This record gives sequence, structure tokens and C-alpha cells, in this order.
Amino acid sequence: MKAIIIGGGVVGLSSAYYLRKSGWDVTVIDQNDFLNNCSYGNAGYVCPSHFIPLASPGIVSQGLRWMLNKKSPFYIQPRLNWPLMDWGLKFVKSATAKHVADSAIPLRDAAIISQKCYEELAATPGFDFAYEHKGLFEYFLTKEKAEHGHELVEKAVSLGLDTVFMSAEEVQALEPQTELNIQGAVLFKCDSHLYPNKLMKSLLNWMQSNGVTLLPNEKVKSFEKNNGRITKVVTDKSSYTADTIVVATGSWSREIASELDISLPLMPGRGYSITLENSPYKLNHPAILVEGKVAVTPMDGNKIRFGGTMEITTMSRPPQIGRVEGILNTVKKFLPQFNIPIPNINDVWYGYRPCSPDGMPYIGRLTKLQNCIVATGHAMIGLSLGAGTGLLVKQLANEEKLSMDLSAFKVERF
Repeated sequence: MKAIIIGGGVVGLSSAYYLRKSGWDVTVIDQNDFLNNCSYGNAGYVCPSHFIPLASPGIVSQGLRWMLNKKSPFYIQPRLNWPLMDWGLKFVKSATAKHVADSAIPLRDAAIISQKCYEELAATPGFDFAYEHKGLFEYFLTKEKAEHGHELVEKAVSLGLDTVFMSAEEVQALEPQTELNIQGAVLFKCDSHLYPNKLMKSLLNWMQSNGVTLLPNEKVKSFEKNNGRITKVVTDKSSYTADTIVVATGSWSREIASELDISLPLMPGRGYSITLENSPYKLNHPAILVEGKVAVTPMDGNKIRFGGTMEITTMSRPPQIGRVEGILNTVKKFLPQFNIPIPNINDVWYGYRPCSPDGMPYIGRLTKLQNCIVATGHAMIGLSLGAGTGLLVKQLANEEKLSMDLSAFKVERF
């Protein structure tokens, strides 16, 4: 059986890994060179704690307040664009307490499945990606947010996640090398983290050693279809046939879906990160700086990465240094000893997260095209759910029993 996977990010490569291990002849097509997509520059979290989707109560009003702030962590570029307007209307409609409640279990389950996959990968010869299960902090700068943290712990514990609230003094005792300016924190003991760059390198090395065909710098242009199946994938260089097609094209998925006559509401959400390769600043645990929505991750020895923002914008708009300033200003508020100069914008990593309007990924087989599986729309948790999504794609392709109920991730739900 032959599979073509379109997209060489962590979801595409994880799908290739599990399909190849189960005996498939696998080809991965990527419009770039596999070496610098959104899977590389993220915070590296593998986080069952992220059971609240992006579309949640309060985010709309908060987003409007942030619209005029060029350093804010959430921004939607206003423009007359029907896909954006349609996405926005669906986003507002989805941002309800009921949606958050309905999303918690599927997001938790997908993350736990993925975490088990990463643990297995980390123990596999040839894979080295600095995987650590040390938990994840959420730091609170204000008493208001700290009070909300107690509610968050209660919800997490009700979902079976090992989570505790800690005072500022208790957290400081675990981070003696760094002065903390916080009111308290939630520690998600259930979470882990890894170094994304090494993960992607390990996956690519495995592909090359195990007979997976990698086709870089090749853009899919169209599909030939017949009798409810894709019969040919046409690129700017050639055309290919396969028994199963996997669409794992991240922020480009809406355009690919339109070639399949499928409506897939999705917008690119740009995020930024800065990595200190040999950091003079130390943290023992990853942390989210809640009020500024910034992620701080110590990874792979002396490295430390700062990332954040969700900028719903066009891919043609240049990166905005103000967003980077916002990230580093937040770091300084929480970690006053971290004196990090604003870098040149050319030295800042940025990438585009694929955001569905309800904050849930799209994972499943298309009803109109039975040999097509879609795996995209993971927004800020693409790395976290990446390996598990690859396993689910393999199960779908082989028509095996699924590791979880995928109804919340239905591709054609809109």
C-alpha cells in the first residue's frame, strides 16, 4: 500500500513514521526543504494541561482590547477578506463555556496519547530530542489571575491531571538561580517538554534510513479525482498516485482543501520565538507567563527559548518587531534578572500555526474522498499533539480501532 503525505512538519513526519512502521510505502511532499517549518521554533511542550481551546469566553473582548497595541500577545489584522470574516464569525460563535467544557476531554486524551508516543520515541535507538518530564508552571503576576489558578487546578484534577497550586515562595524554592516576580503558580506535573529542533532532525534521519521518500521544494497544485477517490496528486514538478493521501499542510491547508472541493475554515496565526543558545539565565522548569501569554522553556542543556503571540495575519505581512518587544517585556516583568536585548528582526524565528475557528484540530477521513485523511489545524499545540496525531492517522489508514473518539475533531464539522 502506498501513501502520499503532503506536509513535512511534525504531524506529517509522525504520520510517515507510523505508516512506514506498519508496512506502507510512504512519500512525503513538502513545499519547502523540511528544515524550517512551524514545528521547529515552538516552545516544545507536550502538554495535557492545554485542555482549553483558543476559542474560549473572554478571548473576544480581550482581543478587541489588544487590537491597538502593537506589542500585545493576540492580534487580528483587520482586512476585507471573506475567509477571514467567515473564520472570525465562526470563532465568535465557538467561544462559549459549553464549547470549552465539550473540548476538555478530547484535547486531554489526544495529548496523553501523544505523550505516550513521545516517551516511546525517546526510548527508541536513533531518537535523541532532549525529552524531559518535569512538569510545566503557569506563573501569575496578579492576584486576580492567581485566584483563577485555583479554579484551573480544580478543573485539571477533575480531568485526572496531576496538578497543584503553589505559593510564590514554594515556586522560588524550586528555582533558586532566578528571582521570580509572581503571586503564585500552577504546576502541571502531568506535562513534559522536548527540544523541537532535535525531534525534527531525528524524524528526518529515521525517514532517510527507513525507506521513506522525501520530496522537498515541491508544491502540490491540484488533484485528479474519480468515483469519490483521489486518483492523482499533481505538483509543480510531477504527478503521483497512491492508495491513501494525507493532508498535513498546516497553515496552507485551507488552500489545499479548496482543491479537494472541501471547505476548511483555517487562518495562519503567526508566532515568534527567541532562543538563547548558551543562556546565562537559568530556569529548572518550563513556564508560561500567564498575563503576557509567553512561554519560557529551558531545553537541551543551556538553551532557553522565549516564545509567544498569536498574530492572525497574512503570510505576506512582514514580521513585527513590536510583538518580539512584547514577549521580552513580559519576560522582564516576571523574571527581573533576565536582561535580554531586543534582537534584530532578522534574528527572530517566526512561523505560522494553523488555527481552526473553534481551536480544535481537524483529524479524520473525508466523507467525499474516502482515500483522503486530513490532519491539520492544531494551532499552538501542534508539537504536543504531533506524534499522537501521526498514530491516529496510521490507525485511520489501516482501518484499525482508534485510540480515541475523533468526533470533536471532525474535518467537515463546519
